[in-house]
Amino acid sequence: MVLKKLAGILLIGVVLFTLEQSASAGALTFNETLSAQGGSVLPISLTRRLHLDSSAAVIVDQSTGNILYGKNMREECPIASITKLMTAMVTLDSKQPLDQKLVVTEADVDTLRHSMSRLPVGTVLSRREMLQLALMSSENRAASALSRNYPGGLPAFVNAMNRKARELGMWHSHFVEGTGLNDQDMSTPEDLAKMVNAAYHYALIRKITTTSTYRVNYAPHRYLNYLNSDVLVRRDPFPIGLSKTGFINEAGHCLVIQTRVYNHPVIMVFLNSWGEYTRVGDVIRARRWLEAIHWPHVMTTEG
Repeated sequence: MVLKKLAGILLIGVVLFTLEQSASAGALTFNETLSAQGGSVLPISLTRRLHLDSSAAVIVDQSTGNILYGKNMREECPIASITKLMTAMVTLDSKQPLDQKLVVTEADVDTLRHSMSRLPVGTVLSRREMLQLALMSSENRAASALSRNYPGGLPAFVNAMNRKARELGMWHSHFVEGTGLNDQDMSTPEDLAKMVNAAYHYALIRKITTTSTYRVNYAPHRYLNYLNSDVLVRRDPFPIGLSKTGFINEAGHCLVIQTRVYNHPVIMVFLNSWGEYTRVGDVIRARRWLEAIHWPHVMTTEG
């Protein structure tokens, strides 16, 4: 009986402390709150457990920066085409004209992995269209063209990517190019939550990444129809404010997403999932978990 009473007192103390910390977190920015936790998560739910198939993941309350769930969330790993979110932010930060025409050249052909592209060399599209295809459908040649046409070329673009990462407090991230095809484009789930939160504040990125289909006129009287690489965006089962997929062998299947649960914003990051639909399953499992614990009315973490 004594032990039960002590356990009860301890649990109440933990809950009160968490509530106090959560209230004061409102004065901090998303990144400050996320970083201040030092990789810690909110108190453990005693009734619900969340099991994800992704090797590394994090779920963050976007309104406070509080980490709701973490799994290897500070593990540095390749992030594949999630890189393109940084590519898009750096491109938009440059304030270059979105209607300026860019040409796909031989320099944009993937000689590292020989990945397929539907954009022939010589294709001329606007910077806005290149952004559309790079973000929505993970078109690598479009992302490469954006990187090359930055003031100062690709070296200056990569420097801007890493400078932006430091500005966002992404201390465990490093970029070497703008497509994500290179496995040296590295980050952590925790850092990517910061990147997703920053990208969410770009209206064009939100719009593009939540567009289901897009038709591009790539040559006179010739069109290409593109689909969003995230099946959840195409099926629209719940509110999605931002989404980006990624895959290379070294990174596995990756997905970052901003959504709402009980009309409350949340950011989810899933890295190195073994199957294309496993990452989608993790999103659904995470949403059901949050709904089951009636978040944000109670605060929980990984079981």
